[in-house]
Amino acid sequence: MRSVSSVKMVSSNRATASPAVDSESAPKKTASYSANNTKSADTETPAAAAVQSPGGDLTSALFNTNEGYLRDSHWTTSYQGMATEPFDQRISDTLMAPVIDSEIEIKPDGLLYLPEIKYRRILNRAFGPGGWGLVPRGAHSVSGRTLSREYALVGLGRFISQARGEQDYFDESGLATATEGCKSNALVRCCKDLGVASELWDPSYISKFKEKYCVDEWVTHAVRGNKKRMWRLKTRQWEYPWKK
Repeated sequence: MRSVSSVKMVSSNRATASPAVDSESAPKKTASYSANNTKSADTETPAAAAVQSPGGDLTSALFNTNEGYLRDSHWTTSYQGMATEPFDQRISDTLMAPVIDSEIEIKPDGLLYLPEIKYRRILNRAFGPGGWGLVPRGAHSVSGRTLSREYALVGLGRFISQARGEQDYFDESGLATATEGCKSNALVRCCKDLGVASELWDPSYISKFKEKYCVDEWVTHAVRGNKKRMWRLKTRQWEYPWKK
């Protein structure tokens, strides 16, 4: 038969041994918990948390505000050289030359436009290849299914203009193409400040151009059978699936 003192001694030993086991396991749990927290903090970026709709690896690249050219270039915030003096006469004449009627296109809704490659050619003639560029002023952003981004146009080391380009997309596979369309849209908007193809924003010119070179007609969709009134150049014919 055990004595009371023996029972107390065993109980005391068990009570003493128990914290020793806990103290050994506690650091392991804490280290594991700390490692998991560290991993989570390293992998989750503000950009990834802010944009959930597109998803995927491409999204991380598109919306990464820590990209080198965004972080290190002073052109992401600078307005250096803005409005210091006019460009020389040759450059000004090239930029503000009257738009060539044969280069203008019209969208089915009646909007006149100059293909974006024409703007690039005009800038190349004015500043020379490498003498101008578009600088991102921030990461991409998404509203619904519209991708947008702010860009600054820089020419001969001088800030010229700033605009936000936008482009619609339908699914994630079209994001790469949408980024290019977004950049081109910003370029066209920036060129307005240089007077490039300024006639396309002149209501009087638009009206005369449509009367002389365009026609609006009722056309039928070959598959769905619905009818719609649309514009085209007189030198063009309707293409499938539309027919008159």
